[in-house]
Amino acid sequence: MNSVDRPPRDHPLRVALLGCGVVGTEVARRLTRDADELARRVGVPLELVAIAVRDVARERDLDVPAELFTDDAEALVRSGDLDIVIEVLGGIEPAGDLIRAALDHGASVVTANKALLADQGADLFAVAEKAERDLSFEAAIAGAIPIVRPLRESLAGDRVSRVLGIVNGTTNYILDQMSTLGQSFDEALAEAQRLGYAEADPTADVDGHDAAAKAALLAGLAFHTNLTLDDVHCEGIRSVTAEAVRSASEMGSVVKLLAICEQIETPDGPAVSARVHPAMVPLSHPLASVRGAFNAVFVESEAAGQLMFYGPGAGGAPTASAVLGDVVSVARNRVSDVFGPGETSHADVELVPIGRARTQYHLVVDVDDRAGVLATIAQEFARFGVSIRTLRQEGHDSDAQLVIVTHEAEDESLAATVEGLRGLDVVRGVSSVMRVEGGQ
Repeated sequence: MNSVDRPPRDHPLRVALLGCGVVGTEVARRLTRDADELARRVGVPLELVAIAVRDVARERDLDVPAELFTDDAEALVRSGDLDIVIEVLGGIEPAGDLIRAALDHGASVVTANKALLADQGADLFAVAEKAERDLSFEAAIAGAIPIVRPLRESLAGDRVSRVLGIVNGTTNYILDQMSTLGQSFDEALAEAQRLGYAEADPTADVDGHDAAAKAALLAGLAFHTNLTLDDVHCEGIRSVTAEAVRSASEMGSVVKLLAICEQIETPDGPAVSARVHPAMVPLSHPLASVRGAFNAVFVESEAAGQLMFYGPGAGGAPTASAVLGDVVSVARNRVSDVFGPGETSHADVELVPIGRARTQYHLVVDVDDRAGVLATIAQEFARFGVSIRTLRQEGHDSDAQLVIVTHEAEDESLAATVEGLRGLDVVRGVSSVMRVEGGQ
């Protein structure tokens, strides 16, 4: 293994930045503007020595010497002359190879790249451990919200049972607009794009991929096991209708896109499930009050009980706050001749599909309004071992709607019940299906 070299007390730590977009620009600005304060916190100065970008000639709103910019990120991270590399490029490659090279050549790394960590995290953490360097990623999950350290360190002596998160500000803003203003999905998305909350191509957000990458990281932290994006069940919010949002309101709930990571007891022992999907959340649950583009993560543990972490989950300044928190922590480790706790994957637990998770369903079933319909519907629920918690009938003439909320059951049984209902002669269609989560 490489040894961790302690820099002289009066020797600045050399910092390089990979990427200078919204987040990178804010990180560079704060590294230079707050240099004296950061030096006091670390014990030695932090010197920004290079910024790797694609186009060095591009004009930027950043007051740093032009000679700091380089378009040769590969040579920069392989120089062996860096103490800390900050990666805010995004994407899988070249970010992954650059991080590996930086670690192999003696630098500790701070990254905000959730997609990369969800795809290659196990390998990258192994490289960091072999190199005896830090690989920190507080900004990768929920912007300014501190959640990595609480799960990895503060709750290290506890047993976490469940993590529920609103970890994508774009989708939370869209659903909040639909709930409070009665907008359709398309109207709310257009407004989010106008305000800059959503990209021109919002696929990663509205289809749940961004939240799923974060769910993989959260599950790994909470349950000490390796998960990738492929291990996370993912559903987005495109199918959420104004009618579903209204129905949620009528039952004292709101619709949220949730990342849910939980430990499930099976006959063979504990297993882990990770999923992302829209769900109705009762107003009594703290996550129901998370408005606009804010994020929140709700943790349930054996000893500490219920904890919630709340704040802005995206944007240049909030994300830069989390990045610089990691930079200070990593820098202190370099000065003290140590490296911090890595990721643990000691728990050899089974990863189970969403069908094994327990949840509730909210259903809107269009039926013929005639005698015997309710009995037929009830028999179909009983066939799959699912019980009905509440049932409300609406409609007129020969048409009727049944609004049904089930008791908790395994998701595969609930899904089978829905398919069974669709095959009944008395059922004209199942017009809405949504899970219900967060019941107290």
